[in-house]
Amino acid sequence: MRQESCQERLNSELQDRLKDIRTLWRLSQRNPEVTHQELGKFEEYGLSFDYVAKGTFQDQKRGYFRWQLSWGGPADEFRIYTDENLDAVNIEYWFLDWNDGASKRLSGGAFKLLDEIFQYFKELGLVEAERSKSLSY
Repeated sequence: MRQESCQERLNSELQDRLKDIRTLWRLSQRNPEVTHQELGKFEEYGLSFDYVAKGTFQDQKRGYFRWQLSWGGPADEFRIYTDENLDAVNIEYWFLDWNDGASKRLSGGAFKLLDEIFQYFKELGLVEAERSKSLSY
C-alpha cells in the first residue's frame, strides 16, 4: 500500500491542527487555567517557538518565526514571516515527512487565528526574545 505524499496529506493535517489550536485558544481566552481533556493546555501545545535566521538552511532567503508542533516523521510547524515591525505578513503551514514536504500559505480565518496567537507571543515578549537570541549567535 502506497503512503500518501505530504502534498496529498497537507490539507487534512492542517485542518486537524487548526481545529485543535482553535479549541485550545478559545479555552485559554476564557480561562488560561483550563485543561482540555485530550489536548492539554494551550501553553503546553507544540514543541517550541523560535526564530530561524536567514541562511540557517540551504537556500533560505528570509528569517522566520517557527511554531514547531511536532518533530520527526512526520513533523509539522507554522512559519511566520514578518515585516520590520515584527507584524506577520505571511504565515505558512509546513507538513514534513522523511525526504518529503509540503506547505500552504494561510489566508482568511486560519491566518487571523495564527496572527492573533502570534500577537499573543509578542505580548509575552517571546517574539523579540527569540529574534534577539538568534541574531546574537
